[in-house]
Amino acid sequence: MSYAQTALDQLEKGQIDAFKKQYALALRHDDDDTLFSLAEELYSLGFLNQSRRIYEKLLAKYPDEDELRTNLADIAIDEDKDDQALDYLNQVKPSSPAYVESLMVAADLYQTQELFEVSEQKLLTAKQLAPDELVITFALAELYFTMREFRKAIPLYLELITAGTTSMSQVNLVERLGVAYANAGRFEQAIGYLKQIHSGDMTPDVKFETAFTYLQLKERPTAIRLFDELKDSDPHYTSLYPYLGQALEEENRLDEALNALQEGLGVDQYNEKLWLQAAHVATKLADEDLAEKYLKQGHELDNDDLGAVIQLSNLYVKQERWDETVALVQPYIKDENTDPQLYWNLAVAEEHLEDFTAARQYYDAAVPFFMDQADFLKPAIYFYREEGASDMVQKLLVAYLKVVPDDQEMALLLEGYQD
Repeated sequence: MSYAQTALDQLEKGQIDAFKKQYALALRHDDDDTLFSLAEELYSLGFLNQSRRIYEKLLAKYPDEDELRTNLADIAIDEDKDDQALDYLNQVKPSSPAYVESLMVAADLYQTQELFEVSEQKLLTAKQLAPDELVITFALAELYFTMREFRKAIPLYLELITAGTTSMSQVNLVERLGVAYANAGRFEQAIGYLKQIHSGDMTPDVKFETAFTYLQLKERPTAIRLFDELKDSDPHYTSLYPYLGQALEEENRLDEALNALQEGLGVDQYNEKLWLQAAHVATKLADEDLAEKYLKQGHELDNDDLGAVIQLSNLYVKQERWDETVALVQPYIKDENTDPQLYWNLAVAEEHLEDFTAARQYYDAAVPFFMDQADFLKPAIYFYREEGASDMVQKLLVAYLKVVPDDQEMALLLEGYQD
């Protein structure tokens, strides 16, 4: 038995001192092939220093063996010594048999640095040089998956599966392909792969993607079941709650939807979107006090979120709380990107507060955005009529009658202006 094998046996038994002794003997007495195999084994076990020492010894003896440089670069990357890793990799020339491997190691390095485009170029070059090497295809697919470039990842995963490879580096490629299809919005294709995965084998992320895909396909009962399973197994998987609430709401199970969203708020109380969604469901349940409470909470978390301002001002308008509407909305109308709903709400509030100059200003701002909405046009017509703005009244009447052509009152009013 070689010293290397004895060293590994001692390591397996947890005899570290004995391992160190046998390792030292291996360095002095074992042949080079045995040492190379020992270095690989030690690297896989996480003994980087011992593995590096062997590779450095062999490289000094065989300076043209670039595989040793790529292995040393791998170790340097694991030790966060990026500059050292690049020094090794830059010594590998394109004519070297280890050049493709060096490209893959370099791609790994640049990916850890989040230099994804550089990593991509390294892998594309490697794939061009070795188009049939599946590990390169896998690495490129995984890079695109990490970059959320799912449309680029899909054909690569398909290439691997078509070649008969359904698992690589402990990654389920069928699962990956299904998730990639889902994130690319190709839900029919996604579910064909995702439903092949046994529920017990699904990671939380894959179960979420599967439930989300069923929701997009309007198969809401299945989506709800999977979201519930995920919630039961991992209640802190916060991303599930908005979609579970959505699925229950779309099934008109409003009480359950509100309960699900409240559960979500119990584990993710700083998610302003969740507060707004809960407020929306509370409004549908005619619980305006609860809706207001949730809207104020969401608004407090993010004052810049116009969604909260719009929903809360809509509630104030419905409840005829005109002063509160103005106080809430006015700070948000200075930006030219203001949502036009805020102009509408301010116009109505100022009209009721009898500040007709301000009301006219906000109606004028809102008009271009609501020329196809009867519930805006009709009150606006009456407002402009009181203002004596006959040209605007006629313009709005024409637009209104396109939407509600059988409103005889408005038709007669238009005829009067035309006459």
